[in-house]
Amino acid sequence: MTATARAAAPRGLVAPKLIAADLAVGKITLLDFAKKAGRNIFSVIPQETLTQTYLKGPAKMHYVCDPEMVTELLAGAGRRFPKSDFTRNVIGAAVGNGMILSEGQKWREQRQRYAPLFAARNLPVLTSHFAETGEELADFFIRADGEVDVADSAQEATLTDISRVMFSGNEAVDKRDVREGMRRFTDYIGYMSLFDLMGLPKWVPRKKWLKSKEPIRSLRQLARSVIEMRQAARHEVPEDFLDLLIEALESDREDIDTTVDNLLTFVAAGYETSANTIAWGLYLLAMHPEVQEELRAEVRQACPEGPITFERLPTMPKLLSHIRETLRLYPAGALFARDATETVTIKDVTFRKGDVIMFPVYSLHRNSVLWEDADTYRMDRFLDRKYPRGQYIPFGDGPRICIGAQYAETELMVLMASVLRRVRFSMSDHPVQPPILTFTMRPGGQIILRAERA
Repeated sequence: MTATARAAAPRGLVAPKLIAADLAVGKITLLDFAKKAGRNIFSVIPQETLTQTYLKGPAKMHYVCDPEMVTELLAGAGRRFPKSDFTRNVIGAAVGNGMILSEGQKWREQRQRYAPLFAARNLPVLTSHFAETGEELADFFIRADGEVDVADSAQEATLTDISRVMFSGNEAVDKRDVREGMRRFTDYIGYMSLFDLMGLPKWVPRKKWLKSKEPIRSLRQLARSVIEMRQAARHEVPEDFLDLLIEALESDREDIDTTVDNLLTFVAAGYETSANTIAWGLYLLAMHPEVQEELRAEVRQACPEGPITFERLPTMPKLLSHIRETLRLYPAGALFARDATETVTIKDVTFRKGDVIMFPVYSLHRNSVLWEDADTYRMDRFLDRKYPRGQYIPFGDGPRICIGAQYAETELMVLMASVLRRVRFSMSDHPVQPPILTFTMRPGGQIILRAERA
C-alpha cells in the first residue's frame, strides 16, 4: 500500500474483537491450559508471535500463524496431516462421515462428486438466485425504516439462498423449523468441552453429548424427510444439489446416514458462515459511513438498475475488497486443527507424530507481526496488494480448501451489492457484543443498526 493510500485509508473505530491471549509465552500445565481455553480458546493464542507450542498430555499442541508453515502444513493435509481427533470429538457426532471429516479415497470421491455444483461455470445461474434474495432483503430493510437486527435478517436471507440453490423442488418443510434446528445444531457442534481440549478419548462421556442428542436427532430426521420427499418426486423438479446427494445414495456409493451427513454439512456451512459475514460487513460500513457511500456509488455505477448480474461483479473491486477485509477481521471458520501422523520439521519447529496442529485463523488474520494496524478496518487493504500465501486463509488452503469458496464470495458480493444499492445503514444506540466461537465465529448477540432508503 502506498503512503498516499495509507493516509487515505479509513481508520475510524476498532470493531468488537475476541479477547487476546493473556498467557506468557512458554509451556503451561495441561489443566491451566484446558481451563483457559475452555472459557475462550483464543485467550491462549498470542497475537504477537507466529508460533506457540503448549503441553498437551504426552504430545504437544502447536498454534501456527507463520504463513510459510501454514502453507506447507496445509499442503500436506490428508495423509500426513489429517483432520484432528480434536475436530472429530467436537463435531463428529453431528456431521458423521460426510466430506468435512472423511479422509483418503472416500474424501476424494465425495469431493469429485460434489465439486460440479460449485464450479465457476455454474456461478452465473447461482447469481440469479442470490440477486432475487438480495432484492428481497433490501425490500425488508426499506420496510423496516428504522432499527433492525441485521444478523437475524442475514440468517433469513442465506437460508433462503440455500433453499433456492439446494432445494429447488421447494420441499414442504417449514423454513422456521429448519432455521431453529440449524441454530440448535450449530450451537452444539461448535461447543468445545474441556475433555476435547485435553485430548481425552471419545469413550469418555462429555456433558454436551447429553444436551445434544435431541437437537441432533431432530435435525437429522428433518434431513431424512427432505431426502425421502425428493426421492418420491424425482424428475418433477429441476436438478440441484439434493439430486447429487440422492444419486450417490441410489447408486450405493453412499448410505443414507452419509447422505444426511453431507446434506447437513453443506446447509450448515452455507447458512451461518455467509450470514455472519454479511452482518459484520454491514456493521463495519455503518461504522465507516464514508466508505459505505463510496461502495454504494461503485455498485450503482456497475448496476444502475435491475438485478445484480455475475458479469458485472468484476466491476466492483472495492466491494470485493470490503468483503475480504470483513473476512480477515471476522473469519467465519476461525479455528481448525490437524493431527501429525509422522514427524516433520518445518523451519525451526518439529511436529512429532501425535502432535495436534491448530490453525487459529482469527489470530493469524489479526497478528500484529503480519498486518499493519491489524485490528483496524481498512476497506482498501485488498485492493492493489496481494499477501503471501498462508497469511489470509478464510476458506483454508491446500487440497482441502473450502469447496464452496467461490460460491461464498459470489453470494456475499451479490447480497451486499443488492442491499447497499438501495439501503443506507447507520449505528444505533445498541452496543454490539464481541464475537463468540461456536461452529463459526458468530456475533455475540444482536447487531442492531438503523436502516433507511438510500
